[in-house]
Amino acid sequence: MFAKRPIAVIVPAFNEADKIVNTLRSIPDFVQHIIVVDDASQDCTAALAATVERAGLEVIVHDHNRGVGAALVTGYRRAFAIGAEITAVMAGDSQMDPEDLPNLLSAVVAGADYAKGNRFSYANASKPLWREMPFSRFFGNVALSLGTKLASGLWHIFDSQCGYTAANRRAVEVILAEPMFPRYGYPNDVLVRLSISSACVVDVPVRPVYGPQWRSGIRPWRVVWPIFILLLRGGLRRHWRRLLSTSNRSSALISDQ
Repeated sequence: MFAKRPIAVIVPAFNEADKIVNTLRSIPDFVQHIIVVDDASQDCTAALAATVERAGLEVIVHDHNRGVGAALVTGYRRAFAIGAEITAVMAGDSQMDPEDLPNLLSAVVAGADYAKGNRFSYANASKPLWREMPFSRFFGNVALSLGTKLASGLWHIFDSQCGYTAANRRAVEVILAEPMFPRYGYPNDVLVRLSISSACVVDVPVRPVYGPQWRSGIRPWRVVWPIFILLLRGGLRRHWRRLLSTSNRSSALISDQ
């Protein structure tokens, strides 16, 4: 437990046989439930994950590849069902520093519904993020972060693509209430929907982790435009909801007079 709250960590994984064991062993002992969601890996990711001796560890395997967003939905459903009060996400590629997990959880304990990592605000990096992160990823992240600000109205958040997060049960209910964007646009989809639901979203500095063995399946120029279309729709939806809410309040005031 953390601050007397049961904690679950979702570990979405796809072809992470070389990293999954180290990732699972690095998760702090206070985490009660670890839910590995293998998104139909073509290697032995699921088999290796199952060999890790850790109380509360379970491995769920998709029968076909659905995307990281869909893997998280599977994990969130399971975490909610087993009663986790805070559910965090740590990718299966060891790209998230476990030492940052308590800070994300503490932000939720302090009152946030959803805490997300922000690698841009990490103060102890040995070199600036634009030198740490591959340039195409850096440029795409900045562009999508600005687009997410516009669409969500969450002007205080940045690094929208960071998947290192912690959510309370209210935020998980919002996430599960509607189909989530199944692939790499899921963080943007989640942030817009949380904003529409008036959830409290905060940024927490987290250490950027990149190394010579790090790889990414993301092709920035293939995902940027679909995500911007997603953000456009989300932004229009948020403004429409705001107009309806304003109209309803005005109608109520007139009827009370």
